[in-house]
Amino acid sequence: MTRVVVVGLGPGGADLLTAGTKATIDRIPTRFVRTARHPAASAVPGAVSFDDVYEKASTIDEVYRTIVDRLCAQKGEVLYAVPGSPLVAERTVELLLADSRVEVWLMPAMSFLELAWARLGVDPVAAGARLVDGHRFAVEAAGERGPLLVAQCDSKQVLSDIKLAFDEAPPKTAVVLHHLGLRDEKVAEVKWEDLDRAVEPDHLTSIWLPELAAPVGQEVARFVELVRTLRDRCPWDREQTHETLSRHALEEAYELVEAIASGDPAHLQEELGDVLFQVVFHATLATEDGEFTMADVARGVHDKLVSRHPHVFGEVEADTAGQVVKNWEQIKREEKGRTGLLDGIPEGLPALLYAAKVQRKAASIGFDWETVAQVWPKVVEEMKELRTEPSTDEMGDLLFAVVNLARHLGFDPESSLRAATAKFAGRLGAVEQLATSRGLDLHALDAPALDALWEEAKRGS
Repeated sequence: MTRVVVVGLGPGGADLLTAGTKATIDRIPTRFVRTARHPAASAVPGAVSFDDVYEKASTIDEVYRTIVDRLCAQKGEVLYAVPGSPLVAERTVELLLADSRVEVWLMPAMSFLELAWARLGVDPVAAGARLVDGHRFAVEAAGERGPLLVAQCDSKQVLSDIKLAFDEAPPKTAVVLHHLGLRDEKVAEVKWEDLDRAVEPDHLTSIWLPELAAPVGQEVARFVELVRTLRDRCPWDREQTHETLSRHALEEAYELVEAIASGDPAHLQEELGDVLFQVVFHATLATEDGEFTMADVARGVHDKLVSRHPHVFGEVEADTAGQVVKNWEQIKREEKGRTGLLDGIPEGLPALLYAAKVQRKAASIGFDWETVAQVWPKVVEEMKELRTEPSTDEMGDLLFAVVNLARHLGFDPESSLRAATAKFAGRLGAVEQLATSRGLDLHALDAPALDALWEEAKRGS
């Protein structure tokens, strides 16, 4: 059976290696290092690194399992050198110990923990500190309030996931521990919102969270991790782009509207989840391209809503919904640098929604009828004109007037028409069922017979 002797390279340079580790390196000629990017890797001459696995594998889990498989395929006794200590945040060692193909012998070594506690001035036992893996932060830290030392913070993606794991009241700051024991060692406090922007992390980066106002959340971060896993492993998900997902986003939005109309909370929850999946998927694609992360999306909309509610978070007065909308539009124009009143309204919107948005824009500058009583005559006028001179233009004028009436009555025309159509469709289905149950052919019935079935269907609904 293959015997793997695991030694730790310590947290920094070769000066932190133990005498036992140096002797073991000298004794075993067949040598491997998990990564040559460690500052003490040069102390293992002739070692084969697994850096090529990191470059080729699509997931970190695939990296670890490939390394274990390669080690298990060796013959006799081999040396395996890992950063830090073999038993501190070292997933490959966990997998080796659980693998029946090999015998594993561990050599004790200094880990980054000793340096971390020294730099922080913290007694981990007295403080009750817990060590968690940054790659599994949402799961391992769920429900915790700190103090937490988070290891393996080796990418901006990991830092973004950590930020996202807090459902509410995230910490104001975090302490970044970078390259401990090396010449460019850095221990610095950073603002929480800058964690995945101000830090350039690598495999020698950790963060310290001394105390949290609220426990670490879990579900949103777990969901983001799931979407990323699907992107890595599912052939369909791997092929998607922002463009190919566009139609799905539209379909899910319409299904959400349908769920809202149904009044079924379970249906609504399900469709909200489907819409969230679209949001997270697009954010995942953007993260892969180095554009932005899910945390950036959440932060952006948070800050936008704060800035557009000065009556809540500032000194602006707004006692009515109308004043709120007016302030909103003014702030939005200033933010976007828009000069035209209708700038920013997509012309590809459904016609009723497009009309309603244009009318609201007009109303925001006072171009509007003031009361419902003033709108009714316009609707009647357009009906008369359509009857007198039927045309596409006159039909459009009537529909535009009806949309205006709906707005003044406080109804959304799109939802109103959708509900009316659904009601009609339901009754039409009931008519079809009645006819089928009586052996009638709908296409052969005259108008009075159809009217009778329709009235019966109405009474049944």
